[in-house]
Amino acid sequence: MALRLDGQSQGSELLYVGFNQDQGCFACGTDSGFRIFNCDPFKQTYRRDFTNGGIGIVEMLFRCNILALVGGGRNPRYPPNKVMIWDDHQNRCIGELSFRTEVKSVRMSRERVVVVLEYNIYVYNFADLNLLHTIETVSNPKGLCSLCANSANCVLACPGLQKGHIRVELFHITRSTLISAHESSLSCLALNIDGTRLATASERGTLVRVWDTSSGERLYELRRGAEPAEIQCLSFDVECRWLIVSSDHGTIHIFRLGEEPLAGSGPTSPPPSFTDDAHEAAPSTDNPRSNFAFLSGLLPKSLTPTYIQSQWSFAQFRLPGSEKTLTRSIAAFGQERNARSFMVISADGTFFKCSFDPAKGGECSREDWQRFLTADEDD
Repeated sequence: MALRLDGQSQGSELLYVGFNQDQGCFACGTDSGFRIFNCDPFKQTYRRDFTNGGIGIVEMLFRCNILALVGGGRNPRYPPNKVMIWDDHQNRCIGELSFRTEVKSVRMSRERVVVVLEYNIYVYNFADLNLLHTIETVSNPKGLCSLCANSANCVLACPGLQKGHIRVELFHITRSTLISAHESSLSCLALNIDGTRLATASERGTLVRVWDTSSGERLYELRRGAEPAEIQCLSFDVECRWLIVSSDHGTIHIFRLGEEPLAGSGPTSPPPSFTDDAHEAAPSTDNPRSNFAFLSGLLPKSLTPTYIQSQWSFAQFRLPGSEKTLTRSIAAFGQERNARSFMVISADGTFFKCSFDPAKGGECSREDWQRFLTADEDD
């Protein structure tokens, strides 16, 4: 998961920030190059400055020396319609992919390089950059696409040909799944580590849905809040027990993925106030639900409002200062099993490490924070 900023972060040279495939580190594209940071312990591990231009996309390949770079900012290092495969050991580009229109995003695995344009997605063999697949999509200005990092399963999820629809390509078994995920346009999507689960959100941003990528079955209906927001990040933990969601309201929500999704039974809890989507969850081993959740077991699904069916977040964290202004951020759990902590990277150049109680939920605790990029840096 990543954020493209392109000057939207006021007072900062930050153009791009994104986690690598195992979420143990993240890369930044700036007006003058790129930087790599380790998450735990937090530290800058690498910095590359260029004398003539900015980097708008930096896609890492786990922790190796190969990166995919796209120019960006006021003075791009490379044209925005080219993907440069950079070998940092050799300090040079070893491959180049050119297109007729601007590159919106890039995804990589050990076997594939995926390039996303507004209306097309190109899938290349990593070893020789031969084109393997071309996928047409509806207008996709955000470059939405998720590629499974597990070498055993080659799974790709992207927008379909209609608004709110998802196309899932299971290349390893030569199979496609089409999912009518939302009525409005997509805002965010993410696969889990082995490509068996897909989380999606629409531009309205009140609901997150989780799907089985093989069958297309909807498994979870999760409610971020009652008021619209832009969901900027969805991420599963390594064991697919938790899902983390960040929005431009400055709130991070954690949902438990239990054994009986969409069931009408289980603990209930009053929903949060309509004026704030960060609420305090009651102690529970499940996500809180509406007090009327019992009705979902008595009424047909077609007559049951999603407000009643859906589950509210189990744990929450609010970014400091986000009460008064919209905030862009991405979040991830990292690769620890039995997840109890997560990382948040804000567009203002701030890194947070937080923890939550997996038994009680509620408000998360901030363990550490670092400012990794500031406007007054000149070295």
